[in-house]
Amino acid sequence: MKDDRMLKTFFGNLDFKIEGNDLLREPQRDGYLKTREFFRAGKNKAILQVPVGCGKTGLAALLPPGLAEGRVIVIAPNLTIKDGLYNAMDIANRQKCFWRTAKVLSKDQMASGPLACTLEDGNISVATQAHIVITNIQQLATSVDKWLTQFPDDFFDMIIIDEAHHSAAASWQKVTDHFPSAKVIHLTATPFRSDRQEIDGEQVFRYPFRRATLEGYIKRLKASYVAPSEITLGFRDERGTVYSLEEVLQLKEKDWFSRGVALARPCNQHIVDNSLKKLEELRQSETHHQLIAVACSINHAQEIRSLYQERAFTADVIHSKQSHDERAAILKALRNETLDCIVQVQILGEGFDHPKLSVAAIFRPFRTLAPYVQFVGRIMRVIVQNDTTHPDNVGHIVTHLGMNLDERLKEFKQFENDDQAFWDKVIGGDEPEISRSVLDGSQRRTAAERLIVHKEIVECLWEEDFTTVEDQYIVDELRDRFKSLGLDSDRVEEFVRQARGAPMRKHAPSEPFLVQPQREWREARKQLDEQAKRLAKLLLNNVGLSTEGTELADKYRSLGISGRNNFVSALIMVNREINKRLGKERVQASAKEFKQVLDNLDDLLQKLVRRVHKAKAEYDQKKEEN
Repeated sequence: MKDDRMLKTFFGNLDFKIEGNDLLREPQRDGYLKTREFFRAGKNKAILQVPVGCGKTGLAALLPPGLAEGRVIVIAPNLTIKDGLYNAMDIANRQKCFWRTAKVLSKDQMASGPLACTLEDGNISVATQAHIVITNIQQLATSVDKWLTQFPDDFFDMIIIDEAHHSAAASWQKVTDHFPSAKVIHLTATPFRSDRQEIDGEQVFRYPFRRATLEGYIKRLKASYVAPSEITLGFRDERGTVYSLEEVLQLKEKDWFSRGVALARPCNQHIVDNSLKKLEELRQSETHHQLIAVACSINHAQEIRSLYQERAFTADVIHSKQSHDERAAILKALRNETLDCIVQVQILGEGFDHPKLSVAAIFRPFRTLAPYVQFVGRIMRVIVQNDTTHPDNVGHIVTHLGMNLDERLKEFKQFENDDQAFWDKVIGGDEPEISRSVLDGSQRRTAAERLIVHKEIVECLWEEDFTTVEDQYIVDELRDRFKSLGLDSDRVEEFVRQARGAPMRKHAPSEPFLVQPQREWREARKQLDEQAKRLAKLLLNNVGLSTEGTELADKYRSLGISGRNNFVSALIMVNREINKRLGKERVQASAKEFKQVLDNLDDLLQKLVRRVHKAKAEYDQKKEEN
């Protein structure tokens, strides 16, 4: 009983310093004070909205002192965030413990805790001895209830959920229902979940993105759009129709148009060239800035990777279907700077902290704001802390005007808006999830994917800033901040003028990057090999056969295939047809010949589908005759 009483009073009796602590960031200090007011008013479900890079992990560490009346559990959506939270609250970690580095706790206090633990090792006795338990949601509530059911319903007094919008509602609800009397704090960069529903609770603190930019907590963002003066497109074998820029601006809201642009090689090439131009501009500071791209599917990501590779920039693809070791190797290459570009498909979400990612190349439409914000967040972390004007603290978003993403940026600029109609639109929007079959390339192509962009002429690049200054108090603070840095008044006023909301600017686009024939050949050959495997899966899906069955070799003898299973047999069929169309061995074919085959994969697939259906019909007929 004595231990229980000491536990309930532990955080209230801590010797800590938050108010007047100059080592804390403004959102950390203010977020704590607003939460304290909220709980003192007798309420118990709070939402704190803090942008990426503003010290959300530190804020999580600040919340228990003076507020918790018992044990605290801190829950992350994934292992990456969980590890960061544990480092910040491991009182024994002299280098990374936030309470130490920010001098929140006195030296005498740190001799007795707070004590933290995770749920990977140990048992319930370890958690009982700790003041703070840190875990990821999968370990706590989805591992056959290995842990959650072991805790009595009054075991925790406070639940801190980090990046609450990143996980499905059911898992979080399961936890909060299990501890009905606990105070609940949601920490998030966006006040909506991944399923586009509101987070349960009252928003008690929000730190604006605009202010975070002006304080130097996050990068200054600029968005660039490839703006074609002419684009020629058609369906299937049509010669194509020429559309002007004015017509593109009218068509970009159409799903078929924006998705067709996203998948078109000419449009992708222009995004690649202009994103690399921004990367080279940033690297003039001698910092090894890097680029992150987002694609529609794994297949699409591989095509984009090849475009970067052809231009002599190292690139790789990362996606959820890779093994843990495969992804770890790719991330290691990114962190040790052997990669210039990483192309992701529905991965690298919240908690992925790599400040040198400074260019975001977008090759897919986003229909709603939530996934757009979450992807752009990957380039927000500053390289040089608290320095608004440093050239390394700039992030570039590069995409194509035809994907309608300028509309997402307009919404992003309203992110501090309290208008309920705005939030209803953001939260209630319909952002279609990318299905597993689209991700891995096992789904048949749709009509939209057969839209062909024959060519486009790009004469300018449209560019706009995310940060605009509207509130007078921010303008005054901005003037004071820059004057304190020793900038002359003319330069200060020029910066304020630009920040007040410069209109969309037009710039000359990037010159096409030179592609060496050898790199072009190697990447085209690699794509063809990858596509052969994808088409083998597509073939089996179209004829209703499993990968591990043996019908193609054992039953449909007229095909003349001897693979050990259907996938191998289908791959043999695909490779035979590819070689037939090349008319020579692949080692002797040119990059142009590879691309001709790549441009006609749908026709190749349908030919093989008809061949298998014919062989199946012959088999069924013989079976009936016998």
